[in-house]
Amino acid sequence: AKTLPITGEESWVTKMLGHVKRQALDRKGKNMILAFSVIFSMNIAIGNVSLQYVSVNFNQVMRSLVPAITIVMGFILGKPTSFNRQVAVLPVIVGVAMACFGDMSYTTLGFFYTVLCIILAALKVVASGEMLTGSLKLHPFDLLGHMAPLAFVQCLAMSFATGEVASIASRWETELSPKVDRNPMLVVLLSGVLSFTFNISSLQANKLTSPLTLCIAGNVKQVLMIVIATVIFSVHITPLNGAGICVVLAGSAWYSYISISEKTKSQQHKQTDEEVDDEEQRFGQSGELVNLVSKPPRESRGVMRWSSAPPRSGP
Repeated sequence: AKTLPITGEESWVTKMLGHVKRQALDRKGKNMILAFSVIFSMNIAIGNVSLQYVSVNFNQVMRSLVPAITIVMGFILGKPTSFNRQVAVLPVIVGVAMACFGDMSYTTLGFFYTVLCIILAALKVVASGEMLTGSLKLHPFDLLGHMAPLAFVQCLAMSFATGEVASIASRWETELSPKVDRNPMLVVLLSGVLSFTFNISSLQANKLTSPLTLCIAGNVKQVLMIVIATVIFSVHITPLNGAGICVVLAGSAWYSYISISEKTKSQQHKQTDEEVDDEEQRFGQSGELVNLVSKPPRESRGVMRWSSAPPRSGP
């Protein structure tokens, strides 16, 4: 693995994200990166295509199911979610469905695309979590560095296949060229910067927390978008939408409390186990552990007794 050069004083990026290590991948690792790039690209493509056949409200309500699918995938991979977390996820899912409820129009093809989209979204989060914390343990920057070129080629190929490139070419001279209007290219560049920032942030959050926590954060993001749109653009929301927002915020707070409690207990158990291991190692190295266990200590030798060892009645 190659480590980027480190200066005497660490930058704020290094303090936030840690030292980036470029790992050399074996055949299995390269296959995992290729599979992840396909999932990543298909998630983008299917998500955009599905919006042509379903309403935005229907799409958002269906996406609220991503945490539930993530839980199922965790069980399949042998990484089950605790019962308390499963219960805490329910109000978040229901709340998002309530907050996004509205025009629920969809077609049969659109329903199929949307179901495929949410499965890919859950699979993307689970797969990235596995490569960030599993056997590869890639840094988020390193994962993007391996995956992004492959995803770029795949997205470009799908753009040609779906006719997007032809559509852009036909409108280039009249609408999209910087000579005519600079705004379209500025929007594209800004979108690229924000997408890069979003990918780094989500991968880092996935590495430090869990795929399920990242999905819960995504659901809360959908609700916050509704709140911001209501405040800035005076978007009308129904009482059902408002109640859903409250349910999501309360559910996410409950989920955060459960997550912190479980993490704290896990750290306490780990610390206790480490202390016990250190104590056993200390006694084992001095030879006292073997002597104390193999035969009862004698009073005349002044050896300290274990509290669990019964005292001898005789000399």
